[in-house]
This record gives sequence, structure tokens and C-alpha cells, in this order.
Amino acid sequence: MLGSSHQLSQISITDIPLQSTTIRLAESACDLGVVIDSKLSLSAHVAALCRSGFCHLRQLRPVLRSLTHKAARTLVQAFISSRLDYCNSLLYSLPQSLMSKVQSIQNAAAWLLTGTRQGDHILPVLHHLHWLPVHRRVDFKLACFVYSSLSSQAPPYLADEIHLVSEAPRHRLHSSTDRSCAVPCTHNTFGDRRFAAAGPRLWNSLPVHEDISYNSFRRELETFWF
Repeated sequence: MLGSSHQLSQISITDIPLQSTTIRLAESACDLGVVIDSKLSLSAHVAALCRSGFCHLRQLRPVLRSLTHKAARTLVQAFISSRLDYCNSLLYSLPQSLMSKVQSIQNAAAWLLTGTRQGDHILPVLHHLHWLPVHRRVDFKLACFVYSSLSSQAPPYLADEIHLVSEAPRHRLHSSTDRSCAVPCTHNTFGDRRFAAAGPRLWNSLPVHEDISYNSFRRELETFWF
């Protein structure tokens, strides 16, 4: 059952009878590795991500000591970075309290991989590893989705949500080279986090919108945020 805190408070149903059995309502459910809670807050998903991330770090700690830096980095990227990047666009615009928990996984991985103390400032360590912080990795993924949508490389359910300002009927006088995206009106935080609104808003904040290749766009975007 999904809804806002106010909507859920109005519902007293705890289970649903179905033929000869009863289905109990759950607070959360896992779908393709993403834990969806009833309030769509993703707090349950972040908690599961932290448990998995720190569990793998504990298992990797004794192994990394006997590996070369290159091999150790490959392992950390396979077991930690891949989990941080999986479906991470869903984390866009989450409260800082949740994002800091996800960031703590990357911080611990960076400290472990480089052998630096946990009290050391993390940004120089991440820069040394050439890792974008978690919130920038989320922005990076979202921006790449927008690029793919504008270049007809994304599936229709994404591409149909993104429209250039120059393509809107009331903006026909805009230059045909204008690569800014139209941002729809939203009325709540759920609407703000929709791809149709969050994607164009992030895209328009980027300094360059030239029509370049996908790989060039990724390189320029990563360089800009570093």
C-alpha cells in the first residue's frame, strides 16, 4: 500500500482476504533489488544498502591486504561501487540524512582502499581515487538519462518525458539550437523527483548543452564536477 503519511493514517486495513487465504499488508517490498516502502521515502532501501555495503566491506578488509592496489580497487568497485550505482537515480533529491548514510559506505570503502585514517577529510581521498561523491554519481546517472532521451537512445518511457524548450509550441521563436529542456510544473516533493521534472531541471543547470557524442558528454560532465 502506497501513500503519504496522512493518507496511510486514514487506512485501518491490515490484511486482505483472498479466496481461502489472507494477504497481510506489508510496509515494504523488494522489486529488482530496490526496497520500496509504503511512503516512497526509500529509507528502507537505504538501510538495506548500508547493511549490504558494510557487510561486504567487512569481508573484503582481510582480503585487500594481500592484493595489489589495482586488484583491490577492482574488487571494491565490483562489490561496493556497483551497488552504490545500481538504480541510484532513484536517490535523487533525497533528504541529506539519508544521502549521508549512503555516502558513509563510499567513505569507508575509500578509507579502506587507500589506507587513510577515518578522521582524514574524505574529499581529497575521493579525488585521489577519481570517485565522484554519491550525490554527484546520482546526478551523473540522471544527466546521462536525459542525454540519451534527447538523442533518441533511451526507451520511450524515458524519452517521452523530456522535451526541448525549442520544441514547445509557445517557444517556436527560440533558436533551433537551444538545448534547454522544458521543466513541467510540480506540486509536491514526489513531483519534484519525477524524471520528467528532475531530469530537465538538472540538465538546465549544466554549463554546456552541445550536441556531442555520448562518451564525450560523459567525460565533460565528469570533468566539470571534479
